[in-house]
Amino acid sequence: MMTNQNSKGKSQNYNSKFKSDIKTRCYHFTLNIISLTDKLPNRRSLVIISNQLVKSATSIGANLVEARASSSRLEFKKFYEIALKSANETKYWLCLLRDGKFVAPDIINVLLNETAEIANMLASGVLKLKSKKF
Repeated sequence: MMTNQNSKGKSQNYNSKFKSDIKTRCYHFTLNIISLTDKLPNRRSLVIISNQLVKSATSIGANLVEARASSSRLEFKKFYEIALKSANETKYWLCLLRDGKFVAPDIINVLLNETAEIANMLASGVLKLKSKKF
């Protein structure tokens, strides 16, 4: 019986670490996006892309914060789904900056890799939430 409590405790610690890790990663990721966009030239097209990129990147973490305050499992899942969609949108804007040669590929690729990892974490969470009965 003691073993079950220990493994359950380990599982809860892992879930807590996962949740705080993704929030922390999203927070630092957003700061990196803001730093990148602040360095872009002030050209009309880049201002538009920059605004959209900042909106989508900040939306990822903001929706995770909102999920924590949700009143139901369904609402929690919905916020995770929105965060995932925002991560996918963020990839699009980063690819435009890379492919338009507005930012060096090595800088963008680091951000794209982090976006992909965050999106994978979110997708995994969404799939787990969808598989559980309400």
